[in-house]
Parts: sequence; C-alpha cells; structure tokens
Amino acid sequence: MADSSTQARPGGRSAKVRAAVHRAVAELLAEEEAETLTLPAVAVRAGVHPTTLYRRWGSIAQLLTDVATSRFSDDLVVPDSGSLADDLQRWLADVATDVADPDTLALMRATIATGPAGGCACVEDRHRQLAAILQREADRAGTAPDAQSAADLLLGPLYYRAVFTPEPAPADWARSLVATYLSTLRTT
Repeated sequence: MADSSTQARPGGRSAKVRAAVHRAVAELLAEEEAETLTLPAVAVRAGVHPTTLYRRWGSIAQLLTDVATSRFSDDLVVPDSGSLADDLQRWLADVATDVADPDTLALMRATIATGPAGGCACVEDRHRQLAAILQREADRAGTAPDAQSAADLLLGPLYYRAVFTPEPAPADWARSLVATYLSTLRTT
C-alpha cells in the first residue's frame, strides 16, 4: 500500500486550477470574440501563470477542446419513454434549447474555429446520446435507423442553424425535424 505522501489528492490544486481556467474561458467568450482568446489572457483571468496553461494544454485549441468536453459530456438526460418518436423529439428539443444558449453557442463556435476538422466535443457526446436512443429502440425489437444518417438528418440542420445562421432553432422546429425524419423512414 502506498503511503499518503504519494497518493493523488482528489480535488486538490490541479482541480482548482482547471475549474478557474474553465470559468475564465467561459467569461472571456461571453465578453469578446473567440478570435481574441489567448492562453495568456485566460491565465490572467484565471489568476494563474501562463506557463501553467502552456504546460497543461499546450494551445488554445486544446484548452477549448477540454472545456467543451467537460461542458458537453453527459449534460443531457437521454429520455426513455418507450417510443422512438417521443424520445427523439424530447432529446432533440433539449439539444436545441442547449445550443440556443449564448454561452454554449460561443463555446461551440470557438471550439469549431480552433479545433481540427472532423472532431468537436460539441457533437461527440450528442452522437453517443443519439446512438443510445437508437440502440434502445433496437433492443425493444423496433426498427432503429442508422445512427450516422440520424445524426446527419437531425443534428446536421440543428447545428448548421445554430452555428452558421442568426436564426434560432427553437424546440418546436427541432421536434418537426424528428417528425420529418421519421416519416422519410416509413416511406423508404
């Protein structure tokens, strides 16, 4: 058994620094454009030395990915009503409400702008949630559509509207996406 001097301290200084840095990122994104976000500016706001950020995250892209991963991981409850249509409508309406939040939208845009093509923590958890809903339908012996096509046709328009247009994506509009999607599945 290791002595107490070599055991990790849960919630120690490292956790406090991470929380302060994440809070600083959120505050700065709420105040200014994502393009002006730098590790030194985050360090000043968080009250830590810039070297701490460079050592731990290396770049603003890596820091934003960490913040987004923390923010979007398991933040929505995956519904289980017993009906695929009801579950998808409730879940997508919740996603629409979430991405309509100005702070969430600022983090998404900043993460997309600085991150590598093809990967964003903003949508990775959403894909897992959607896959869980579809798998549950398959487990009920229902006909579950392919997760990738469901993401393309449900999340695609929602995220496009949220990130690239000034039009809001209200919950009712998101629910209508589900109805349209499910009706196309019945006709094919």
